[in-house]
Amino acid sequence: MVSRAFDAHQHQPLMHQHEHIHITHHAKGGAGGDIEHLTASHAHEHNHPPLDHSHLPHEDPDHEHQHEGHIHDHNHPIQS
Repeated sequence: MVSRAFDAHQHQPLMHQHEHIHITHHAKGGAGGDIEHLTASHAHEHNHPPLDHSHLPHEDPDHEHQHEGHIHDHNHPIQS
């Protein structure tokens, strides 16, 4: 097995736009009923603050970012 080293690096502040997917739980028939997942999506401009971290090197950063979970303040999306 080939071991890959973690890549320590910095990300500069970034402002961009991409789709956000939201998942909510819906109790069919009220409390105690079956639970279903409801999804919705939207896109808006938001920022990522500067960040120091390490992880395995990216192969395709733009594509991989689309699939990473992260949190934004939807009341102030470009300040979160």
